[in-house]
Amino acid sequence: MVNTNAEITRLKDLMPASGRMKTRIAIEDRQSTVVETPFPRPWQRSHVITINWGLWQELTVSQRDLLFLHQVCWLMSVKLVKPELYQGVAALGLLGTIFELFQTDAVGIVAAGGLTAIAASQVWRSNTGNQAKLDADDTAIRVAQRRGYSERDAVRHLLEAIETVPLIEGRGGMSYPELLRAQQLKSRLGTVNTPPTARIRTQ
Repeated sequence: MVNTNAEITRLKDLMPASGRMKTRIAIEDRQSTVVETPFPRPWQRSHVITINWGLWQELTVSQRDLLFLHQVCWLMSVKLVKPELYQGVAALGLLGTIFELFQTDAVGIVAAGGLTAIAASQVWRSNTGNQAKLDADDTAIRVAQRRGYSERDAVRHLLEAIETVPLIEGRGGMSYPELLRAQQLKSRLGTVNTPPTARIRTQ
């Protein structure tokens, strides 16, 4: 039986240095998922990743590592205040809404509020969509390689974790984003030269 404090310390050492100051790890056995990472809020100084300890231990150590790195890399990639197009539009729309409230202009309030909502939804989708999860997988694999994993092993363990998590959580199967990620990782396995693919199934 692994000690929770020892595991949390190990995971902190695993994550990139840029994430250690901004990420907290907590044990939450009441959640139905293996690991949960709530969408970060810009006013929060640190963001929490919660782990169901009982379910977590059903994964191998390597599967845990890659699954955890994916969560950390996604969390660190979320950009809510970066001055990009939709963030700027959302900010302007919010300011416009506040201005129109003071002006008591109903049409202006609706227009500015609608602009804010559209821009905010684009920000949300860009940070939570499938591409964001695929990018987090790529980053997690690169970080794992700096922690001693080969590229093939990192890809393989992440793929195994994605395929195992639905079984552990008692779900009927993988979600669409998980299927997409698994397909991408399987394709990537076919492009890694060594060791040969045949060894993947025998380890």
